[in-house]
Amino acid sequence: MKARAVVLLSGGLDSSTTMAMAHEAGFDTYCMSFRYGQRHAHELLCAEKIALKMGAARHVVVDIDLRTFGGSALTADIDVPKDRLPADLGTGIPVTYVPARNTVFLSFALAWAEVLDSTDIFIGVNALDYSGYPDCRPDYIAAYEQMANLATRAGVEGVKPLKIHTPLIAMSKAEIIQEGLRLGVDYSLTISCYDPSASGLPCGSCDACQLRQKGFKQLGISDPALRSSVT
Repeated sequence: MKARAVVLLSGGLDSSTTMAMAHEAGFDTYCMSFRYGQRHAHELLCAEKIALKMGAARHVVVDIDLRTFGGSALTADIDVPKDRLPADLGTGIPVTYVPARNTVFLSFALAWAEVLDSTDIFIGVNALDYSGYPDCRPDYIAAYEQMANLATRAGVEGVKPLKIHTPLIAMSKAEIIQEGLRLGVDYSLTISCYDPSASGLPCGSCDACQLRQKGFKQLGISDPALRSSVT
């Protein structure tokens, strides 16, 4: 029987590639997405399609409401920044950062991993082509993993330590896309945009769109998500 892994699946390019990499590593994937009050809830439709197409053992959507706290352009009435200069994308912490989001998500993933008798969690964080989020850094992941092994039954009993896999952590966006294409990821099903249209078309000018298009441009190929709307 294959080992089980919990994969945090947002419906975006990075998490979909991460799921494919977990499959290639030999895991049965148990995908977890979140309806957290985000303005771009279209991503959940994408996550559902991706999980089905890529053969997830199970896909769950967890309901939490981070709008209770707000503090982000994704969870409050704050404009999403558009057309920022490329040099500014990796500097500072933009208003699209959702306070403690990855900590919250990893905590739910940790709980499900315990129930599944899994010691592996996959998350598509990236510290190279990203928007400056503090919870995407290697130091953060290492600290969370250490904490998790103090907080779980398996960690305390010394059965097998929990591992948080971050296969994209040091990859450029172009490298991520190249790897996903090798693994057969259908990027037309994914969405990265912070402020898509009602039909799911990307805005093309938010930070996430710019970083995504930078990757496809470097590979000399077009983004399939710009040619079709995921419905």
